[in-house]
Amino acid sequence: MKLLLDNREAIADGVVLLTLRHPDGEPLPGWTPGAHVDLVLADDLVRQYSLCGDPDDASIMQVAVLREPDGRGGSRHVHDVLAVGQQIEVRGPRNHFELVEAKRYLFIAGGIGITPILPMIAQIEATGRDWRLLYGGRTRSSMAFRDELEHLGQVEIRPEDEHGPLDLRAVLGEPDEDAAVYCCGPEGLLTAVEQQCADWREGALHVERFAPKAGATQGPRHEFEIELAQTGAVLRVPAGQSVLEVVERAGVAVLSSCQEGTCGTCETTVLAGTPDHRDSVLTDQERAVGDAMMICVSRSRSPRLVLDL
Repeated sequence: MKLLLDNREAIADGVVLLTLRHPDGEPLPGWTPGAHVDLVLADDLVRQYSLCGDPDDASIMQVAVLREPDGRGGSRHVHDVLAVGQQIEVRGPRNHFELVEAKRYLFIAGGIGITPILPMIAQIEATGRDWRLLYGGRTRSSMAFRDELEHLGQVEIRPEDEHGPLDLRAVLGEPDEDAAVYCCGPEGLLTAVEQQCADWREGALHVERFAPKAGATQGPRHEFEIELAQTGAVLRVPAGQSVLEVVERAGVAVLSSCQEGTCGTCETTVLAGTPDHRDSVLTDQERAVGDAMMICVSRSRSPRLVLDL
């Protein structure tokens, strides 16, 4: 769908908030906290951003974008090229970071990782359940949505230049059987939180990554076959190509975006065979089920995979 960039606002050092509307005023698709959309910035430039507005407001969608000078060009395009009044192709929303039911919630955000956490907090706060947010950033002025959060008693704002690194042991050192932990931010933070939650119950921790988990896409690369269930076609996937590349070369239209296993756009149903998961999206439980895979990076442990394509 094409949406109109209705407003852009600087909300922190290096962060702009984009407000998107339907050009004809039509209601936008519904979404739930944790969801993200793809912004098609150019033919070969598609980036994913978490929705950070109000899910109950169908008139707009909002995303906050951090300028990343050493990134792959998406944030620079948003900051330097996008202009109010421009129409942008938007895909989604999709959600691989859904809120689960829990008695208590511990939210941990690093920098721009606060964006998917905001609507989660609003939803949990409305239900009256217990929650707490630990929010870190480089400096106070770089932390988006700080003003909206500072007045809430359950929020600890910890700029690194004032307090040093987040004290994760203090909040995660003792497992809580009734709590769900949600974390989003840079890879260093996610890895540290995963380590601290090693003794927590299975499924307690939920993370969302902006980049592939270290080593996620590595591993042996063997040749295998895929069968496309909708046509019966059997295709060979060479060691040097991805499933996505093979099916696209065969003329099969598949939505994809990041092509590094982080966005979930190319998630495909597996009808038979055993995937070799190399994404940074699926949980361990979802991987164990084996009924879906990200075909941009994941491969096969069996000689053949049957895909719902």
